[in-house]
Amino acid sequence: MGAEAIQPAVLLVPFPAQGHVTPMLHLARALAANGVAATVAVPDFIHRRIAPAGGRAGGTAHVDADGGVVLASIPSGILPPEEGAAADPPGFAAILHAMEHHMPAQLERMLLTTTTGCGGRVACLVVDVLASWAVPVAERCGVPAAGFWPAMLASYRAVAAIPELIGKGIISDSGTPVPSNQTYSDGQEQVIRGLRILPAQLELSTNELPWFVGDSATQKSRFAFWIQTLHRARGFRSVLINSFPGEAGSAVATAAAADDDDEGHLPRRGPRVLPVGPLLAGGNVVDRGKGDSVVVAATNNPPTPPQQPCRKNPSMWHADSTCIGWLDAQPAASVVYVSFGSWVGPIGHEKIRELALGLEATGRPFLWVLKNDPSWRAGLPGRYAERVASRSKLVEWAPQEDVLRHAAIGCYLTHCGWNSTVEAIHHGIRMLCYPVSGDQFINCAYITRVWEIGLKLGRVSQDGVRDCIERVMDGTEGTRLSEKMKELRERVVTAEARSLAQGNVKSFVNEIKTDYPLSM
Repeated sequence: MGAEAIQPAVLLVPFPAQGHVTPMLHLARALAANGVAATVAVPDFIHRRIAPAGGRAGGTAHVDADGGVVLASIPSGILPPEEGAAADPPGFAAILHAMEHHMPAQLERMLLTTTTGCGGRVACLVVDVLASWAVPVAERCGVPAAGFWPAMLASYRAVAAIPELIGKGIISDSGTPVPSNQTYSDGQEQVIRGLRILPAQLELSTNELPWFVGDSATQKSRFAFWIQTLHRARGFRSVLINSFPGEAGSAVATAAAADDDDEGHLPRRGPRVLPVGPLLAGGNVVDRGKGDSVVVAATNNPPTPPQQPCRKNPSMWHADSTCIGWLDAQPAASVVYVSFGSWVGPIGHEKIRELALGLEATGRPFLWVLKNDPSWRAGLPGRYAERVASRSKLVEWAPQEDVLRHAAIGCYLTHCGWNSTVEAIHHGIRMLCYPVSGDQFINCAYITRVWEIGLKLGRVSQDGVRDCIERVMDGTEGTRLSEKMKELRERVVTAEARSLAQGNVKSFVNEIKTDYPLSM
């Protein structure tokens, strides 16, 4: 059989969270559409939640699905919940222990036994940068590894600049901000200046860097995690970024720029940076009833694969689809959609109470995704659901893509996770931002200060929530946000933008085929 008939095998390893698994599956589909045999390997506790019914779980058993991609299960050592017990995913500490101490041996076995239909071995391991535990495994097995960053390029560059931030005395060796005479408008600490990693108009504070999560001990632990991640990622030849080429304000937007050694750029001879997103499922045209139509370019249909691919948007959570029928009954552009994503910690009972009262005070219909857990719902005022039942709907989880494309949605109160941000842009929805942790602060800064397609909710109070919603939904400010959103959306979803991203995918696939010869 000729070499041109061989389909190289690529194994993709996401970090085990919904916001990482989803874009990795989309990337796998894009690779499959370009002649790659793509397998996404997830821990068993994720596999049990997203695999189609009847699929085989455990070990390296594959589950057939749709789009040319195979879903594989890696034993994690984390026991499934007992029958009748809560099926929530394990916490960060348990996941980290599984990734560092149990899953490497399982992945090594998978790398040494996974083959293409023609008998070739795995040609490349694509590793979520946050799943850097897989990099040493690839090195031991002699398999080249590439990185995947499921968020925007700006947040990748902020993390990659940690050595420079330390060297310039902006943060300490443990990641904490170094005291400065500068203050930020929100009362936070030093504004990061003198670096070219981010555009000046962001005025990003040191307290908005991605490792600032929880208390001081948690922050130091997360910073150590990032240091280890950077060390392991040094050997990546390429890093695929889930963002659009020419991301506004980024100093490095193309592969060629990665070789620039000017201050603030990625180090010379560092990984080749390839924007390949935003990685979304195909869409359609939605008329929002405001004179705007959202034109979403559908992805190319991949050739029929020998195995069935994974479902378009497998979710770890059971979505309440009744909210779509409820939206059908609402006027166009009238509904406030509220969701803090799948992996954000509770924001506190008092903030939930003020948020609830603020939503009620607007008199507008709203759809609120709120986990049915005391850590979230105990903050609701007494008999709240009954009080607002005539014009609101509270659900545990929603089919978000279907919600955001619905003509009834007028604005989105969001934690600013990158997937949620991209989906909102994709469907032309103005945003009210309340970042909680991680890269959400950088995303929020872009939304509010660079792209100007949303506002930041500063103080969570009844009056503050009500007033911000009114500003986003109505008046001259709302109109300005809509105009800015239209401009950005046209840049992101056009055929030209998609062509650039698809060109980078093809370049990466050609690199695999040329430089990563198959072991026959």
